[in-house]
Amino acid sequence: MEEPKIPRAKENDYTKEMANERMAFAQRYTTYPLEHLAHYAFDPNLLSGNIENFVGVAQIPIGLAGPLLINGEYAKGDFFVPMATTEGTLVASYSRGMKLTKAAGGITTTVIDDAMQRAPIFIFENARLARAFGIWVEENFENIKKQAESTTSVGKLRNIEQYAAGKMRWLRFNYTTGDAAGQNMVTKATREACQWILKQGIEGLEHFSLAANFDTDKKHSQVNNLHTRGKRVIAELTLPADLVSQFFRITGKAMYFQRQLSNMGAMLSGSVNNGAHFANGITALFIATGQDVANAAESSAGLVYSELKENGDYYFSVTIPSLIVATYGGGTNLPTQRECLEILGCYGTGKVYKLAEIIAATVLCGELSLSGAIIADEWVSSHEQYGRNKGS
Repeated sequence: MEEPKIPRAKENDYTKEMANERMAFAQRYTTYPLEHLAHYAFDPNLLSGNIENFVGVAQIPIGLAGPLLINGEYAKGDFFVPMATTEGTLVASYSRGMKLTKAAGGITTTVIDDAMQRAPIFIFENARLARAFGIWVEENFENIKKQAESTTSVGKLRNIEQYAAGKMRWLRFNYTTGDAAGQNMVTKATREACQWILKQGIEGLEHFSLAANFDTDKKHSQVNNLHTRGKRVIAELTLPADLVSQFFRITGKAMYFQRQLSNMGAMLSGSVNNGAHFANGITALFIATGQDVANAAESSAGLVYSELKENGDYYFSVTIPSLIVATYGGGTNLPTQRECLEILGCYGTGKVYKLAEIIAATVLCGELSLSGAIIADEWVSSHEQYGRNKGS
């Protein structure tokens, strides 16, 4: 008996007809009517390079949060932020944080680093030969850079970090990638550079692999915290004491005390983030704007720092060390995702730092809002009113 196969067309698989054929195929495996998957408003031909075996779309609600006031180097003024989520209270909570920060004069945002990596491994007969190779790499950086950049008009090789263990040597190639997230770009560039290296007759080389988990693609790592993957961006502001009291019915002192408890809890649990929920805002924005959602694994790691001023004002900052975003290529070109980027003024070239600043500012608002709700004991009641607890 022949095993069932998902229908595919060799010539053109991105048509409405093929999508319908696969929908009929999927319907064979359930008695539940598949009525919503096939509702979409764009030509499937646009999806080449984004998905295989296209059958339909996941319709995720998108809400607007805002206005978000940003005093950035790239994002300036008020923004209304599209957030895709199925979690009730989320958009309302971020909007509350945005209202507070706007009243405080807005959020200052700064992109301080930019790098995308691929980290091949070279294995030698012994550690001394591996060390000698490391010296050779430093001496031949310009040649390696030339080879890598021959594959791309956008990617630029900044530097190569080196990490040693036993007779192994990882090379962490760091690139800037323009307005693209750049994982595929840097993979191709690094492969080209490494093929050139392999032809140079390196003494004692036993084995090579283009990747061996040190670039930590789609997962968090301490090296990302220290050295950046994607964009390293900071959002910060100082909240006047009277505003904290007015909006949250608590004091800056109470927020600062809760921050110390949260720091200790994160330390004790071994968390990669001492904040409350970076992932909520990041993932909601990623889905809405066509980012690779799996990159939330790296991007949601973060660092929160706060100070209680002598006059009761409250300084608060979030640092996202590995924010992987794009405003060009990938899912950003799809119709719905482009519309969300256009709402933010972030579609196309020259906009990626602006998007990074908006995301960081959004994350900060979510951190303040949730923290205030926990301290004021409004966390549960807000979910009862707006969220998944309603009616349960």
